[in-house]
Amino acid sequence: MALIDVLLSLGSSTGTILALLLFLVIVLFSISSISQDEGKYPPGPKPLPLLGNLHMLDLKKTYLSLWELSKEYGSVYTMHFGPKKVVILSGYKTVKQALVNLSEEFGDRDITPIFHDFNQGYGILFSNGENWREMRRFALLNLRDFGMGKKRSEEIIIEESQFLKEEFEKFEGKPFDTTMPIAMAVSNIISAIVYNTRFEYSDTRLHNMVRRPYENMKMTGSTSIQLYNMFPWLRPFVSNQKLIMNNVREAFKQSKELLNGLKKTLNPQEPRGIGDSFLIRQQKDEESGKTDSLYHSMNLYCTINNLFAAGTDTTATTLRWSLLLMAKYPEIQAEVQGEIDRVIGGRQPVVEDRKNLPYTDAVIHETQRLANIIPITPPHKTTCDVHLNGYLIKKGTSVFPLLVSVLRDENEWETPDSFNPRHFLNKQGQFIKKDAFMPFSAGRRVCLGESLARMELFLFFTFLLQHFHFTPPPGVSEDDLDLAPAVGFTLNPAPHKLCAVKRL
Repeated sequence: MALIDVLLSLGSSTGTILALLLFLVIVLFSISSISQDEGKYPPGPKPLPLLGNLHMLDLKKTYLSLWELSKEYGSVYTMHFGPKKVVILSGYKTVKQALVNLSEEFGDRDITPIFHDFNQGYGILFSNGENWREMRRFALLNLRDFGMGKKRSEEIIIEESQFLKEEFEKFEGKPFDTTMPIAMAVSNIISAIVYNTRFEYSDTRLHNMVRRPYENMKMTGSTSIQLYNMFPWLRPFVSNQKLIMNNVREAFKQSKELLNGLKKTLNPQEPRGIGDSFLIRQQKDEESGKTDSLYHSMNLYCTINNLFAAGTDTTATTLRWSLLLMAKYPEIQAEVQGEIDRVIGGRQPVVEDRKNLPYTDAVIHETQRLANIIPITPPHKTTCDVHLNGYLIKKGTSVFPLLVSVLRDENEWETPDSFNPRHFLNKQGQFIKKDAFMPFSAGRRVCLGESLARMELFLFFTFLLQHFHFTPPPGVSEDDLDLAPAVGFTLNPAPHKLCAVKRL
């Protein structure tokens, strides 16, 4: 621009014309440079000022809108959520390439406003850097030590199965909502591992433990929270944000009360659960005078509540879907029960039975695939400039992998939109693993409780099907059972009731 000033200072019409021509060349060159540079970036629909591509989204079913747009713009494309540019990944091959083959490059979490409100960058699910690495390492180590994948967790789940069975029996075959009983059973598994405590189903503390994550998951996927994530200045006007934060504060308060109880009987030589282990490490760091310790109260509360939210809602929701699908498809339920009767009979199912129950295992996997309870993973963020499918994605870009596009990829599944346990069976009826089965996500941010969740799903489902026949309420046909999910961050079944009829 200094050269233009010199030309204008000539004070002649020639200088003015030359200045205008030079300005035009600079503008054209800039436009050319931008278009050439943007040619490397993923394509996408043209955004509107301020709104971005908001007008193209159904915020009640955002995952379906994004999946549909991928059919027009490709497996890697750009969207604008308000003023924020994000990259959408669709299809098994592309999602696997990013999350597995390029796990480091796509390994950070993009912490949206509501997730920052939750945890302030602490805990596991919504943190990055050294805090994430240390808290994830701690959680994995202690989940293994206190049951995950071991006999102790199997024993805890088997014991809780009996309590859940008794709860179902109270309804005497009459219609009831499965939400609370299942969620309380699953929450008790996490409670045993974290607090070494089991709560009675009548205990209001357990009710609140279950209620808060359920409400928060539902509200986090609401239209108002999605808009808040796009336009953070809306915060004072978003009532759901206030309700979510009230639930978080209540959860922290309850955690503090339970942890204070543990402190009174804490034995550094014999930790009873994850809570004890954290308190012991925190105590050691304080005694040694370590000033930069990550084992502080905020990380403790956030980590515990991450475990409860992730460990309760997802597993309980999958189990609810499994029972709904059994009532919807009685012929599949009959085949599961026939296999259980042949292999197990009347004894207690154990994890070791899984390899001898291929059809039952296939039904559980197919439930996870079709239910698709987390259709979009919490957003990732690139740690550096990275090329994917020929496109440049800049460092710090928010990335949304569509798990729905993986679990229903028509190139990977024979009947992607139908409930078909044969997806996981070979011609001989043996169970087969499928690479495109990613309900727990993949890569660096894969669900750290995957093995525990798999154990819970198998033991609870098998035990319940062994003892109950699930049907729609009287006057409701199988065809009337609705498989359309309720809106939320996770996809829950729409409100419904089932009958759990005792098998003879």
